[in-house]
Amino acid sequence: MAVSKVSLSIEEDVLAEARTRAGRRELSAYVNEALVRQLQHDRLGELLDEMENESGPIPSELLEEARALWREPAVPKHRRSA
Repeated sequence: MAVSKVSLSIEEDVLAEARTRAGRRELSAYVNEALVRQLQHDRLGELLDEMENESGPIPSELLEEARALWREPAVPKHRRSA
């Protein structure tokens, strides 16, 4: 895949932590991975907005149900009762 060099302005403390966390990896790879994740997040948000525009907002009861399920501890499939 082709790469391009860019110049970025990053807060010093953010850059210092990123360099520490990147460890043996190059900072460029660390920043690239962060940008990929952010772009995925942005596209997902756009898709959700589009779905809401087409179908309307998610009913509050379903949101509450989803939030409750999200908070529950994960139970391995083999331990779930039928």
